[in-house]
Amino acid sequence: MSISSEHKFHIPILGLGFSIDTPVKVAKYGISSVLSIGNDDLLERMRAYYLSKSDSPYIPIAEKEEDSRAKRVTAYLNMVFQIVKHQFEVLKNSEFNAGSEISKYLEMLPEFSVLKIKYREMLASKDQNVIQKLQQWLRENIKPGSIDVNIMTKLDKVNYKSNGEALSVEYNDAHAALRGFARSDLSGSIVLSAGMNPRLFSYMENLTEFHPDSEGNFNKKLIIKVSDFRSAIIQGKFLAKKGLWVSEYRIESGLNCGGHAFATDGYLLGPILEEFKNRKSELSASIGEVYIQAMRKKSRIIEADKLQIDITVQGGVGKSTEQEFLIRYFGVQSVGWGSPFLLVPEVMNVDEVTLQKLSEAGENDIYLSGTSPLGVPFYNLRNSTKELEKKDRIDRGKFGSPCTQNFLKFNTEFTERPICTASIEFQKKKMKQLLERNLPPEEYEKESEKILEKECLCEGLTCVALIVNDILNSKKSSAVTVCPGPNLAYFSKISTLKEMVDHIYGRINLITDPNRPNMFIKELNIYIDYFHKLIEDNIKPFSDHTEKFIKTFRENLINGINYYKKLIPHIIEEPEKTRETMISQLSTMEQKILQ
Repeated sequence: MSISSEHKFHIPILGLGFSIDTPVKVAKYGISSVLSIGNDDLLERMRAYYLSKSDSPYIPIAEKEEDSRAKRVTAYLNMVFQIVKHQFEVLKNSEFNAGSEISKYLEMLPEFSVLKIKYREMLASKDQNVIQKLQQWLRENIKPGSIDVNIMTKLDKVNYKSNGEALSVEYNDAHAALRGFARSDLSGSIVLSAGMNPRLFSYMENLTEFHPDSEGNFNKKLIIKVSDFRSAIIQGKFLAKKGLWVSEYRIESGLNCGGHAFATDGYLLGPILEEFKNRKSELSASIGEVYIQAMRKKSRIIEADKLQIDITVQGGVGKSTEQEFLIRYFGVQSVGWGSPFLLVPEVMNVDEVTLQKLSEAGENDIYLSGTSPLGVPFYNLRNSTKELEKKDRIDRGKFGSPCTQNFLKFNTEFTERPICTASIEFQKKKMKQLLERNLPPEEYEKESEKILEKECLCEGLTCVALIVNDILNSKKSSAVTVCPGPNLAYFSKISTLKEMVDHIYGRINLITDPNRPNMFIKELNIYIDYFHKLIEDNIKPFSDHTEKFIKTFRENLINGINYYKKLIPHIIEEPEKTRETMISQLSTMEQKILQ
């Protein structure tokens, strides 16, 4: 199966359970999406579920089986591949009737698509011979969307034998997941997020599945999620030296996104995209030179014209005009639409309670929290069922959560072997330590909140898929953690897949808050609030290092505002009144920083 290039958007990963089977729901329509392979237990349970639905034999892969994590990843991805392959064949051979699968595929395409133009010709024709030829051409040229996977490179926990002996590094979480993808039948991409992991990247060198074939084509591609140009060129060259080519650099807003938020030093999305636009040729040439030399050492001759690079972007996009501008002005190949799809049950696993809360959520209900055990800012939904469960446990004097999944064990403050900061074990020890400090009540309250804020994301982000498909173990928590981006606050309508796609292409409007700011303005506002909090949270007088960091952050924000002042007149996709409002908002925010 080859990747569809007709659509100009993709659906990024949303949590663990929310998008674990999204390709099964959208790939047949030519829409590309990403699923997480971080939790092999969830993959195994979902594999059992889908095989039982089709009355297919299910042979369990036990956790204690050798290399079980990699085997589970491979088995699940192979199953998804087969399901989508079958779905697509059924779709391709369906009749061109109103509401049929092939008609739904073609109706959802953007108006400028060659396929859509041919489809319109077919519908308008009265000549049966022409109609049959066009229908045959359409069947031959439609393609499924790409089935892509994601791993957070830093989630690479060491695993142990039953006797307590550490397994060798290739059995670490990220290593095993990567190996599982490499061995699968998929011809999609793996999205590497959360920065560099040199040990993991070095291990990838041994996986020949990521090398091109004799014609220079890549069966399995690498996508790196990056926050700026510098990160792209450092990671790209590091991998190129290992004989690994990055086919796509996926730029994500540092703060105007869902899930974990990796803030830049005040460097905004617009200037970042401008740098990629101006230096894309440099990126391709410099990394290509390194890659070609590395492959020569492996006795492989690679032609430079076979080394293509795509630039894509995601984070906070909510209007068709924003997508159109990003594609036209910055030349990005695809735009990610994530959080709005949480209101599309046809695409995402979202339980009824969470779906209603998301639908009703406003700007103040989606907040940047310290919930994640990774210690990285994490977007959370206020009063999610997981947050309410956590508060109830605290009120009953029960600190922390039972640690059943073990994916986020990285803290060694109290133990030789890492434990999770959201666990009962850690929080009991930490609260005891805090009591012994005899802090004033106000300071004690503040410090205890930081400790008890941590949530069990392993279960919270996973159980939703099990709830929706009615396969949750009755002994397990059914409390859901959900991590929408701030953009979701402006959507409230629970929609169908076709409605959301129609919104993406400007055929209908699903934004229910007329005061939604432009994506660039929203990101800037979030960064200013983040900047103020940085200043408030640091002890004064500032150290030289903190002083320098704050100065750099402030300068980057001011430079970003000056850049947007010049950019806004070029956003011709928006009406003049909208552009005037954006200029006025910039002036207000500039004064806020200067003060």
